[in-house]
Amino acid sequence: MSESPESARQPEHPESASEPTQPTRPVTPGTQASFGTYGGRPVSFVRRGTRLQGRRQQAWEEHSDRWAVDVPRHIANTSVHPDYVFDAEAEFGRKAPLIVEVGSGLGDAVCHAAEENPGSDFLAVEVYTPGLANTMIKINGRKLTNVRVVEANAPEVLATMLPPGSVSELWVFFPDPWHKSRHHKRRLIQPEFAALAATALKPGGLFRVATDWSNYAVHVRDVLAASPDFTNLHDGERRGPESPLTQVWQSGVESLVGGAPVKEGRAPVSTEHTGPNEGVDETGGWAPRFEGRIRTSFENKAHEAGRLIFDLCYRRV
Repeated sequence: MSESPESARQPEHPESASEPTQPTRPVTPGTQASFGTYGGRPVSFVRRGTRLQGRRQQAWEEHSDRWAVDVPRHIANTSVHPDYVFDAEAEFGRKAPLIVEVGSGLGDAVCHAAEENPGSDFLAVEVYTPGLANTMIKINGRKLTNVRVVEANAPEVLATMLPPGSVSELWVFFPDPWHKSRHHKRRLIQPEFAALAATALKPGGLFRVATDWSNYAVHVRDVLAASPDFTNLHDGERRGPESPLTQVWQSGVESLVGGAPVKEGRAPVSTEHTGPNEGVDETGGWAPRFEGRIRTSFENKAHEAGRLIFDLCYRRV
């Protein structure tokens, strides 16, 4: 919710999760907009700055008409009017599998995947405007025709913008972990989001998630295990000593290393963000690393900090 961030990490920022504007359209009862802006419901971000400068500004001016989906707004500049429906076949000029990445960040993962998979179409969902501009620079520089970007709140994209059953794969790579217990409710992947993902995905479609924090990995595993709409493609795999969760617990790396590599000459600082340590993970369910995900600079930093990457892959029932 992605770097996303994340980057793909969904950008972490103290600003409000939305920037309300005066409504230009009627507010439809029951939509997220009818609850204020997002009414406390999970959103795909905490809003980062939107200012564009230099080549990013130039890229936006030159390429947004071609590569950015122009969606009608509701009462926020990242909302999507519930009457709008994305027509992928018309947008891309063909009928092809549609892969959606939530939290596409600077576009490294989605553009690499699009380059490697010319037979599929890709939609990058992000609210960090400079990140979208960077993505368009990559799209144009690599002469890609199978990527579009949209500046929008992901739950609304899944709920109303995308036709039900139209998505072949949904990717959420390195969403904002919201470490503190009182902030867990802000995590993107919640039961409500799982239901929206199931609606957008076609039967048999894949939901791929990756995170570098064990506590969030367990959270995602629990949420999707409770969902009647998904089945874990790697149920029971990589458990016990082979589990990356067991390895994290036994090493204690997350309790000592923060969000960035420890600099030479400095002592590691406790994060206190690891969650309960059960010693051995007897549940498992971890997927092997998704080969279709390029290792970005963000993921490299996680490795440098000593953290492990948790991959999860679910099939829409």
